[in-house]
Amino acid sequence: MIELDKDNFDAEVKQAKGLVVIDFWGPSCEKCIALMPEVEELAKKYEGQVKFCKMNISGNRRLAMSLGVRGLPAFAFYKDGEQKALLTPDEVSIEAIEAKIKELM
Repeated sequence: MIELDKDNFDAEVKQAKGLVVIDFWGPSCEKCIALMPEVEELAKKYEGQVKFCKMNISGNRRLAMSLGVRGLPAFAFYKDGEQKALLTPDEVSIEAIEAKIKELM
């Protein structure tokens, strides 16, 4: 998984072709930490089809807020550089993430 920040966001997400999934997380978010191994499994499962990235909002709070992230965990889905969906903390589950990937592929 590619670690995103303000310096590489445009190159890795906005200029990317195909589907990009961003896992927004923070070191004090227990649900984020608990989900990470399952998200890494999804990244392996869809390797070559979907680009998986993660963003620690600790150093990227302003960028995350500009993308609509208001709480953690959150997952954004971009296709060909355009945001298509955002799962908010109430909606996030590994099943919901995979369902959104299948919907957008």
